[in-house]
Amino acid sequence: MKTAIFSLARLRALLAKEFIQMRRDRITFAMMLAVPLLQLVLFGYAINNDPKALPAALVVTSNDHYTRAMVSALETTGYYRFVTVAASAAEAESLMARGDVSFVVTIPSDFRRRVDSGQKPRILVEADASDPAAASNAIGTLATVASQALLREQGMQAVAAETADNQLQVIVHRRYNPEGISQYNIVPGLLGVILQMTMVMMTAMALTREIERGTMENLLAMPASPTEIMLGKVLPYLVVGAVQVVVVLTAAKLLFSVPFVGSLWLLMGAILVFVMALVLLGYTISTMARTQMQAMQLTFFFFLPSILLSGFMFPYRGMPEWAQTLGEILPLTHFLRVTRGIMLKGADLPEMAPEIAALTIFVFAFAALALLRFRRTLD
Repeated sequence: MKTAIFSLARLRALLAKEFIQMRRDRITFAMMLAVPLLQLVLFGYAINNDPKALPAALVVTSNDHYTRAMVSALETTGYYRFVTVAASAAEAESLMARGDVSFVVTIPSDFRRRVDSGQKPRILVEADASDPAAASNAIGTLATVASQALLREQGMQAVAAETADNQLQVIVHRRYNPEGISQYNIVPGLLGVILQMTMVMMTAMALTREIERGTMENLLAMPASPTEIMLGKVLPYLVVGAVQVVVVLTAAKLLFSVPFVGSLWLLMGAILVFVMALVLLGYTISTMARTQMQAMQLTFFFFLPSILLSGFMFPYRGMPEWAQTLGEILPLTHFLRVTRGIMLKGADLPEMAPEIAALTIFVFAFAALALLRFRRTLD
């Protein structure tokens, strides 16, 4: 009997089979819907290359009307949001090293006297330039706004622009990256991105590979506890992570000349905690996925918001509050602050302790979740 070249009945049967398969593979079907929606929301609402309301600290010894006019004018621009008044320059330095503020505005004690006596007053603005994109626009509007504010306070609004420039000297110090070299910001961040991409994916596929190859029965038959099996799976990847760290740090120094002004041992300790959190996260994903394809899909679903919300690609301070809140529950966000803080700012343990503590919490949380989800059988 001759078979027809094309049959609608056979096509309908094949289509029905594929739809049934898609319904059974719920993770893949969910990724098809969730990933585009996630991209749309994050790129549409959370990404902003012109960050506003950047946190700033004020160092001032007087509260005269000229000082208040300066502060009010800077806040009016929308770029500066004064969150604290530092008691000293050392306290302000610590706030900037921790990343709590992006600017430190210092108004000297003789500011009012110099204005009233006709001398040219000065203010000092220190900007955290470790991320050049986050500070550039705010610095660009600084001198004009401050000068005009001082003229208004003196009742001299009609003064010409060229004369206004001579009324106030704004000294800007771009801290940690005065040349605005983007590699100084990107390369330390790449350390965290590369580690997350490889550690989570490789570990996530470790357990699912055992299931697909049919060797999971042998693993379960061994007289080993869930904790021993988990450690046996994740610890080898710490060695892989160590090799990646050496490669990235060496390339950062030799190829891109990224400065390293902090403690190497502090950075290595933070990296160890971060990598441990990543491999435990990957192991947790492997307990949810039934195939290596599903493990890769779940890894990508976690990787995408980490890249966009951690401050790696776009300024963290430029995102809305809800996006920053989501960024705080991602390990990469805290690790980027640690690497940039230690390498570029020379931050020490007290300043980086909150971020390292957050990474430690991720370690225990992922370990507990992985042990809870570990299956002793293949059912």
